[in-house]
Amino acid sequence: MIISASYRTDIPAFYSEWFRNRLRAGYCKAVNPYSGQIYRIDLAPEQVDGFVFWTKNIGPLLKYLPEVQTRNIPFVVQHSITGYPHELEARVAPVTQVVESLKRLADDYGSERIVWRYDPILFTSLTTFDWHKENFAMLAQQLEGLTDEVVISFAQVYRKTARNMEIAAHEYGFTWNEHRSEEFVLEHGLALTKELAQIADTYGMRVSICSQQKFVIEGVSQEARCVDANRLSRIAGKSVIAKERGNRTECRCHASKDIGDYDTCPHGCVYCYAVNNRDLALSRYKQHNPESEFLFEPAIRTIQLSRANIEV
Repeated sequence: MIISASYRTDIPAFYSEWFRNRLRAGYCKAVNPYSGQIYRIDLAPEQVDGFVFWTKNIGPLLKYLPEVQTRNIPFVVQHSITGYPHELEARVAPVTQVVESLKRLADDYGSERIVWRYDPILFTSLTTFDWHKENFAMLAQQLEGLTDEVVISFAQVYRKTARNMEIAAHEYGFTWNEHRSEEFVLEHGLALTKELAQIADTYGMRVSICSQQKFVIEGVSQEARCVDANRLSRIAGKSVIAKERGNRTECRCHASKDIGDYDTCPHGCVYCYAVNNRDLALSRYKQHNPESEFLFEPAIRTIQLSRANIEV
């Protein structure tokens, strides 16, 4: 089984000690976010085909990666770097710091393990079409030689995303509503995909599209497979077998088991799909116990949900 760590939260940035402890224990426990069912996930080397780490800051995990390596478990890092302004990403590590960490990762383990994520792409008065072109080019230049792939996607505005964007727009004085229509995003997204693909090619990267077929352009961009058994196979030097089992429509990921938890990432990104309430996420992070079997204790979750229901 491929282990995803984690598209629900940022384990490398905030919960790397917990991950190390669970790796040593050989298992962790998690809660199904929909049914509430508790399940045990085996992390013994003979049961894990590979790890996919999702993060905005791989730095804190670097000191623990030798423990993954000594267990002969291949891993890939899906690393988000957008360079967005503070108004959109409140507590994300500086780009220069993150790039230095990726250089260390590439030097120690090889660039094949790194995939850059420039997503989700948001069109706002702060992050216009031209801003994205200039920003992407600046980032791509810094990441040259550290990866061969950059994954992009255009922001999906769920209700919680819209609510958090509205709060931030009001607080910081930017606008975004005029840039959110499906027609606007499709027109400008297709044009931007072509521009970014040209820039990426200059720096030895290809552009792939995460779960948005309409932005796949023949000869320009391809479908992404973020949980990729083929990449893990190349790293491992042996076949990693996994069925295609995406998490949503048009997702081409191979099957994996995620060990994270929603509403636990304190980065404070206003566009985040995995955080419904940023204050709750920060509170849960502060309550985290790195010695627990769970990333976030279900007993605490039950109390918080009960309080939320009472307040409603």
